[in-house]
Amino acid sequence: MTLRSSLAVVLAALILDLVLIQPNHPAAVAWDALLLFPLELPAILLAVLALGTSRAGVMLRVILVAALTIIAVLKTADFVMFTSLNRGFNPVGDLPLIGSFYDLLVGNLGRAAAIAAVIGAGLIIAGLAAALWWAMRVWARLPLPRPLPAIVGGAAVLCTGLVMTDVGAKMGRWATPFAYPGTAFTARVGVERVETAQKTIADLRVFRTAAQNDPLTDQSGLFDLIDRDVIVVFVESYGRTSLDTPLYADLHRDTLRDAQSELAALGLSMSSALLASPTQGGQSWLAHATFANGLWIPNQTSYRAALSSGRQTLFHLAGQSGFHTAAVMPQITLDWPEAQFMGFETVLAEADLGYAGKPFNWITMPDQFTFAAMDRLLRDQRRDDRPYFIQMALGSSHAPWVPVPDLIDWDDLGDGTVFDPIVDAADPPRVVWQDNDRVRAQYGLAVDYALQTVFAYAALHADDPPLMIIVGDHQAAGFIALDDRPHVPLHIVGPPPLVDLLSDADFTPGLIPADSSDVHRMDQMREHIIRALSSQLIAEAGQ
Repeated sequence: MTLRSSLAVVLAALILDLVLIQPNHPAAVAWDALLLFPLELPAILLAVLALGTSRAGVMLRVILVAALTIIAVLKTADFVMFTSLNRGFNPVGDLPLIGSFYDLLVGNLGRAAAIAAVIGAGLIIAGLAAALWWAMRVWARLPLPRPLPAIVGGAAVLCTGLVMTDVGAKMGRWATPFAYPGTAFTARVGVERVETAQKTIADLRVFRTAAQNDPLTDQSGLFDLIDRDVIVVFVESYGRTSLDTPLYADLHRDTLRDAQSELAALGLSMSSALLASPTQGGQSWLAHATFANGLWIPNQTSYRAALSSGRQTLFHLAGQSGFHTAAVMPQITLDWPEAQFMGFETVLAEADLGYAGKPFNWITMPDQFTFAAMDRLLRDQRRDDRPYFIQMALGSSHAPWVPVPDLIDWDDLGDGTVFDPIVDAADPPRVVWQDNDRVRAQYGLAVDYALQTVFAYAALHADDPPLMIIVGDHQAAGFIALDDRPHVPLHIVGPPPLVDLLSDADFTPGLIPADSSDVHRMDQMREHIIRALSSQLIAEAGQ
């Protein structure tokens, strides 16, 4: 064997080794990972070597290249999901996110750059497959004198057995007395993803059945204790980290305490609790749908199943009870066909709100303008005497958190161009996001602005207050939130009688939930709100 061919053999094994030890979690990124020994490596090399260039050998290489390329892509998807959403990639539930991820790229980088990124990703995947094919072909062409092929094949079978034993042991299938000098990590990722897909499909069958069995469907007399507008406000990326993480808690707790004092002086009542959100780091619509449907909706597949199930949301039931239901969604910039399944009579998207100022990068408009537009287009221009039941999804505390608006006098908002100097003076995301500490600082300021805006709006309408249900949709990405718990604050603000009805015994008076508060699931809130504000259901519960 020449030096060149020897180097090719070593390089081929190295390529396979690097693919097999590729991490799927940010915590696994370390130089020590290069020292890991993947048990799959000898199994693959010996199998390819034993079958050589025969038809069976070619078929084996095709299968291995396809499998390793797919698993490498899945591990990359895992890495992205753990970084942004603090969970792994679900090959069934998360496939629809590919389109959403592309839209996010277009919004932040522009269409040309997004298309270039997609093409680049495709070329990388194709290059990986080509490199794997070359590496295995190098080993397949190594000559083996008789009777070595049979011996090598037997060794390949033995190594494959060790791989499967390691997979079973690491996944808790069985205990083993053997200790291996390596790990079958890649094989385990592949098995886990197959099992995840199978479990998701099974869960969806159960989910669709549960969606059809709703005890509140066709109930009469719901919400009869409400005599005013109700506004459900989702505060983007507002999580428990605002209460517990020192980097944010000092600022955000001060804002909550100041708002609590001001609103109490104006005669408003407040109560707070903690909820478990079905998502972290993004996918706010999963939290919105969970809250409205009363079903746990942790992924896009469940979301679509919920929409197609015929389930009556909080807003369907409010509409049947005499409310004018509406959604104020400043980040909706395209068609939103899902709205027809959510129970909204009126939808105000970005183009409907009248903002003429410059966007705050991906964020279409400041939260304060969104509140003012809601008043101008809905609450101040009533078509009839029906009260409103409104969902608002705020956007200013959404990534990239650059720039952060200032809270200004409500009378000075105009068409929104008053905010343009803030946009012009700010560094773009590509500059800010080079420094994680700076990103975290921007996040803290953005959430604080959102909180100030929400409570300033409550104070503005204190003379005739709506019932406001203020919910964080999810924690920010893990490297921002620095808190892995999926918990978010819930605040009830409004007239004392209604706030009292909505407050369970373990709710905390005021705007800061007690550290010892029980954490409620977000999917429980739909039924809680309905039963707390409907006299017939209260009477039935007291019997």
